[in-house]
Amino acid sequence: MSRNIGIDVSAPAREPQEGDTKNPFNGTLPVRGKLVEGVVISASAKNTIVVERDSPAYITKFKRYARSRNRIHAHVPSNIDVAVGNKVLAAECRPVSKSVAFVVVEVRG
Repeated sequence: MSRNIGIDVSAPAREPQEGDTKNPFNGTLPVRGKLVEGVVISASAKNTIVVERDSPAYITKFKRYARSRNRIHAHVPSNIDVAVGNKVLAAECRPVSKSVAFVVVEVRG
């Protein structure tokens, strides 16, 4: 049984592992604040991925766009499968570790 997290995403079909409390759907991890959509560029750490999103920045002096990107670390719940190259939606949550303050809520591609 999964709970409503307040974001219009589909709940994972798979059941989480026993004792997975850092799960917004089946555990006690609340989500709030920002939503980040980006591409997974690294999934080598345990239960953590690196999400990169590109955002063009307009420079008025040169009347052109400059490429900019930022990377966030996100926690992956035990009932969501993520691979490098997938497009994911991550939601802000309380700090899970020193550098992780987002959790993956949906895989979009």
